[in-house]
Amino acid sequence: MATDVHRPVTSKTSQAVRVEGLSRSFDGRAVLDRLQLGIASGEFVALLGRSGCGKSTLLRVLAGLDRDIEGTVLVPRRRAVAFQAPRLMPWKKVWRNVVLGLPGRPERALAERALEEVGLGHRSAAWPRTLSGGEAQRASLARALVREPDLLLLDEPFGALDALTRIKAQRLVGELWRRRGCAVLLVTHDVEEAVLLADRVLVMDRGVIAHEQPIDLDRPRDITDPRFAELRAGLLERLGVDTAAEAA
Repeated sequence: MATDVHRPVTSKTSQAVRVEGLSRSFDGRAVLDRLQLGIASGEFVALLGRSGCGKSTLLRVLAGLDRDIEGTVLVPRRRAVAFQAPRLMPWKKVWRNVVLGLPGRPERALAERALEEVGLGHRSAAWPRTLSGGEAQRASLARALVREPDLLLLDEPFGALDALTRIKAQRLVGELWRRRGCAVLLVTHDVEEAVLLADRVLVMDRGVIAHEQPIDLDRPRDITDPRFAELRAGLLERLGVDTAAEAA
């Protein structure tokens, strides 16, 4: 039986997310198993784990897209999600995609401000099919930002991008987080990305948070820093990757 499902956190709390005893099953198989999670206001958290461990299910629960759960989930009213696939409507121009789903009749200027923030202001009148992969992902981020979220949920948003575009997108997300000050939960398979962006990295296994790693490195971070390499290696080991074999 679900309790306190998706009840909003109050403005007085220092937590953006509080999850207690969260369980979710599919066909009798527990994907989330009495999971506990807290995310502070303004904190950037990255979530790692093998495929099928429950990362995306947790994100969907926090986004309010999956309510067939048990446990307590406290999240801000203002939250937004960006997925790996930008999910732009091809029959609507970019600016209309950005304000899609907002109440009332939002003005174009609202979309254009968000598009300018992600470096896409010059493409506001374009059709989605004319955008590059990186541009489409930035439009998806603008659609999330226009909602002024206190919690930004990112589900593998860079997974389909080429290496150079991915680096640019990572930098953009870091800049947006510092500027906006919202809490961020990034689901990713990329350990280096997690260490590069997050204040704290969580490792999921069998439906629970199995490991927590604070990232106490100065920003901007240098991937050649020995401490960066040490944190990356430790997280890879937690994920079952033989770092000695990788080095060889």
